[in-house]
Order: sequence, then structure tokens, then C-alpha cells
Amino acid sequence: MSVVLSTAALSATDRIERWHEAVTQAFIPLDVNILEENPSPGRIVTHQLGALQVSDVQTVPQEVTRSKRLVARDQKEFLILTLHHRGSAVKEQDGRECLIQSGDFSISDSSRVFRKKVEGKVCFTSFQFPRKELRVRDEDLRASTATAFSGRGGSAALVATYFARMAREVAGFDDFVGRQFVATGLDLLALFINERRGRFRPQAPETAPAMIVRVKDHILQNLSDPDLSPTDIAAAHFISARYLHKLFQTEGTTVGEWIRMQRLERCRRDLLRSPALGLGVATVARRWGFANPSHFSRVFRATYGIAPRDWQLHGLSGEQRTAE
Repeated sequence: MSVVLSTAALSATDRIERWHEAVTQAFIPLDVNILEENPSPGRIVTHQLGALQVSDVQTVPQEVTRSKRLVARDQKEFLILTLHHRGSAVKEQDGRECLIQSGDFSISDSSRVFRKKVEGKVCFTSFQFPRKELRVRDEDLRASTATAFSGRGGSAALVATYFARMAREVAGFDDFVGRQFVATGLDLLALFINERRGRFRPQAPETAPAMIVRVKDHILQNLSDPDLSPTDIAAAHFISARYLHKLFQTEGTTVGEWIRMQRLERCRRDLLRSPALGLGVATVARRWGFANPSHFSRVFRATYGIAPRDWQLHGLSGEQRTAE
């Protein structure tokens, strides 16, 4: 179901107030400064796909600011991917400024101050979702804000094309299918950010950061092995098990905890898809290295607050289910 917010039927005087309300209602709290003396009509059409909000926007010349005051007052952490179709904008965040033109996309983080200035009539689609849904490092995300990514070539084009097509088809998705497309889109975006930051390039093995990247990559390639152990992982990289544990301690976790969370996240994702694939809970658990289904169910419930079968049937997160 779509939600349409428009100022077309209002007088020029009333449009200023109504547009500010529309922006805040559709997105996050923002300070809005309209740059026209007699504002043109604006329009926002919003759809919800699970955790992702998709909004098609026809905006008036304006400057929107996510100020320190608003960040402090509204502490929810959202990311906003904006795909421009017509016109241009200037965006600032994290000490950078970029010009975004038609065909580009950019990322904003609501947990920190940002500013966006639009001159002239602009059409864009925004994709807003909770920060926790994008599995990338904070430093990599900070390096990706206020940057214009061209959707005309390379891996950025794959991201832009996927999100643009998802926005065009959003009204026709049922809840289950929509959630699958959202999960795939966010995985694609995370892959793009990690690739851009060089997470998949060979690095000097003598440095601890490079070593832990290699170790994690090895673990991810062997998650399905229930016998995967710190001893085997260390041996595969010609380091001691003690040094391996130290590497993970620097990141505030343990080898076992990191492996378990990677397995659980993939099980959680696959359980949403499993009804269409005809897979049971035990099959999904074994696919990602959980040899004991009962143990898997206990760990899954303890982590997410919901049983695997309930998650599989209803596609709801533990937080959503608790709220209900």
C-alpha cells in the first residue's frame, strides 16, 4: 500500500509548512529551508517493504539539514540511499561534499550531521532502512557517505540498477517476496561498500588487520563445516591458535562467537527463503554448520528472541514479534 503526500492542491503560502511536515513524516526529522519565494508543488509516494522504506520524490528547490539538535533528539540510526533520476544536488557529511547528478546514488547516515541542497526541480528515489540491516564496518560506512557513485558502470551500476528496478516493481511485491528482494539488495550494497574499501584484495600477511581479513574470509568459505575449529583455522594460516584468539580479541569478540553469529545470520536469511525452496529448519541449520538442530534452536532463540520455526513461518524479527 502506498502513501502519497502532495502539496499540489495547496496555495503557495501553505506549501511551505505542509512540505516540511511531509518530509519529516516520510523520512527522519529534518530542518527544511525552501529556496523558492513561491514554492512549486512537491510530491512523495512511499511504500514499505519489510525494514526498507521506498520513496519516490519530486521535490522543490530546498536545503535539508540533519542538525546536531535533531540527531540528539532522534537517536534512531537509519541509512538512506538516494538514487537521482533528474536534476542535481550537493550533499555534505563526514567532512566531504559531493555533487550528485542524474544516474548517481549516494548514502547518508542519520546518526550524524548531514546537509543536502537542491536547486531546481529534482526527482529521486530514496531507500531508508535501519543501520543494523547493513552488515559493513562503521569505518567503511563513514568513508562511503557524501560520495557520488555513478550508476553508469562497474559495480556501482549493479547497485543502482537493482535498487531502481526494485523501486519500479515495489507495488506488486507481496510481503514475503518483498523481504527477499530487500535482503538481496542490502547484501549487494554491503558487497559494493566492502569491495570499494578493498576488503577482498590480497593484503600483506605480516600485518594483523590483513591477517584477520584473510582469516575471516577463510571462515566464511568453510561455515558449512561443523568441525571448523580455531586449531584448524590457525593451522591453515600458519599461525598459532593463541595468536588467532588475540586477533579476534582486538575486535571485542572471540573466534567462536564470530563464527556462531555468521552462521546464525545466514540461517536467519535462509529461513525466510526456505518455504519457497521446500527446506526445513534442520536442513537450513546443517547447511551452515549446526549439526544439532536442538542446539541450533536454543542458540537462535537466545540471540533473536524467536524460535527458528516461527521466524520461518512469519518472517518477523524478534524485535517486531515482541512489539506485537
